[in-house]
Amino acid sequence: MRTDQAVAEIYTARSLADTLQAIADGAVSGFGYELACVNLVGPDGDLVVAALAGNPAAEALTTGRVGSRASWERRLEMGEDWSGLRFIPHTEGWVLDDDDVPQWHTDGPAPEHEDGWHPNDRLFAPMYLPNGELIGVISVDRPKDGRRPRAQAREALRTYSFHSAIAISMARLRANMQRALVRLEREHTTLRASEESFRQAFEYAPSGMAITEMGGDTHGRLLRVNDALCRLLGQPQSTLRRYSFSDLVHPEDIDDLLRTSADGGSAEVRLARRDGSYVWVSISNSVVADTADGPQFFLTNVGDIETRKRREGELERRASLDELTGLLTESELRLRLASTLCDTPNSSTGADDPYAVEPYRLHRHRRLPIGADSTLVVIRLGIDGFKTYNERHGRAAGDAALVKIADQLQSELDRNRAYGEPVPLARVRGDEFVTLVPDLDKTAAETLVTRLCQALRPVPLEATGILCWATCGTSADQVLRRSGDLLQDRKLLPGPART
Repeated sequence: MRTDQAVAEIYTARSLADTLQAIADGAVSGFGYELACVNLVGPDGDLVVAALAGNPAAEALTTGRVGSRASWERRLEMGEDWSGLRFIPHTEGWVLDDDDVPQWHTDGPAPEHEDGWHPNDRLFAPMYLPNGELIGVISVDRPKDGRRPRAQAREALRTYSFHSAIAISMARLRANMQRALVRLEREHTTLRASEESFRQAFEYAPSGMAITEMGGDTHGRLLRVNDALCRLLGQPQSTLRRYSFSDLVHPEDIDDLLRTSADGGSAEVRLARRDGSYVWVSISNSVVADTADGPQFFLTNVGDIETRKRREGELERRASLDELTGLLTESELRLRLASTLCDTPNSSTGADDPYAVEPYRLHRHRRLPIGADSTLVVIRLGIDGFKTYNERHGRAAGDAALVKIADQLQSELDRNRAYGEPVPLARVRGDEFVTLVPDLDKTAAETLVTRLCQALRPVPLEATGILCWATCGTSADQVLRRSGDLLQDRKLLPGPART
């Protein structure tokens, strides 16, 4: 089962019990753990084992057992913080073996790899509502590949725990509504009580809630909104009732909103605020049905996920930019180069040299400015004697030199902005720099290499520079490998500054 399918299934469950079991099943089938347990916070604050998947024996032994809140809070403060998850390695977790929290460990040998999963390792995914209230904890045991989950898998589990908290909250609210509808058929006095219960659950929900029309000419119009949604969007109730969600959604997210299924569907979209800005939200729909006439309206939960989206954006930025110099990383440069090269082979290049040093004329790479002799120049610079400089003056001085070199190279490229849009500059292999310049002939490219080397005069280091051409029909890895080989060959030549 894929991760997005696991998330979808927890929203389509028809009852709270089904939702809890779907959460446990999804952690096993969608995220690759051998065992998963859903511990739900009860009215007294203690946590009860509400659902378990992956091991029938463990399910029979632990389901329904209770662990004290104090013991759980101890767990959630121990170990390592994995971006919202809590990992307790076996070297620390042994102190928890005898407390009152129900637990089950899959027996097995000690791991063979450094990142292997030990049988006594513990991993917990707390489920928090948007207001910060702990609603439960998902505990998982032993990834099926036998290794500790990496960053992407951790973030996926953390996101899953967020959706699980919302799904449990909605299941509880839906259960309350369904019970109220049953009581409605019995007597009028119960109806008034259930309406008040629903009103309080709706109005005081910690996340945004809305009731929208279903079907007809006014399908999707907001009939009722709670204070949390008004605060989130910065709009009074009287204003929001003039709109539908399709009026508020960011134009780029309208398709995601429309694809959201009516029954249990969800989407992550941006909604407009009063000040003109947009906020990232998770929208989840439930159908509130009339027993006689069928579905009447949608109950929509709107959760604020702006912080998570900002964190994801920061992670993407860190992955694409070098932490020291602020230039592109080698992986990001490879992605940009791969998106630029097309599959058309260079017909002017012989089969013995698929990485032609000479430019391929009269060919236009995709996503590049159009010129008479459009081609893509790869310039690679290596800093001469940087290792010796680093050892002699210390790492701090070496880092400062790299930052200065990066600034000088970027300034020189900015001064020669005759190449159209800003050209990408990346730091690779520690003390080498690569830039991709479109639309240059060989003479102009050689001149640019010389200028870049001369731009390092304020730095007490010199550079060796080479150029080659990114030839379509080859891969980004081949082009970068070729430039690295050419640079090493050039460094072997005599001379104080080889360009």
